[in-house]
Amino acid sequence: MSKRVFLVEDDPDIAQLVRSRLEKSGEFSVRVFARGSEFLQAFEEELPDVVILDLALPDTDGLTLCRELRSWDTTRTLPILMLTARSGEADRVTGLSLGADDYLVKPFSLAELEARVKALLRRVGWERGTAEERYQDRRLAVDAGSFQVLLDGQPVHLTRREFSLLWYLINLKGRVASREHILDAVWGLASSVDARTVDAHIRTLRKKLGDEVIETVLGVGYRFRGWP
Repeated sequence: MSKRVFLVEDDPDIAQLVRSRLEKSGEFSVRVFARGSEFLQAFEEELPDVVILDLALPDTDGLTLCRELRSWDTTRTLPILMLTARSGEADRVTGLSLGADDYLVKPFSLAELEARVKALLRRVGWERGTAEERYQDRRLAVDAGSFQVLLDGQPVHLTRREFSLLWYLINLKGRVASREHILDAVWGLASSVDARTVDAHIRTLRKKLGDEVIETVLGVGYRFRGWP
């Protein structure tokens, strides 16, 4: 079954190129919206699997739409790839902080855009899991379907990125992940963050879940241990 893509782009030439590229692969069906209002109304009919969102639109802007989607329960974890002609770091940081999962600056390669959309869907696939996918040990319980984490029976608040990192390591089932692999899996292909960002998130997870939950393998990366 093809993945549903909502493309919000007011430039008809760019919209047609992106739509043709994705649908030619046979893996996607694409609905195009030139205005933010039309885009939001479409959610009353169906939910897409991924959104490609232009930052500049005639009736609103992509940041406002991104914020709106993240405020709805049904679209809180919907993968969003943001398109923009702005290459400044401040714009990129703002978009990501509002909930965009990836960021692509115009002009862009259609092949790269397709690769990023597929990477987003792969990441969301293991990040979301299903209601039946859970991890539990002596002290820690993680439910991928509800994004719930319990330590000794008490809820622990994790940010979306912290949860993604934790669930990624859990799914490696004891294998070691390098910082580079973690960046690619959790932050995505568009990531321009320093590898030390991974270290910072690991430290935060250890503070919230216990120092022994994640093991450092010197010179290699990190491995989830849990509480056996």
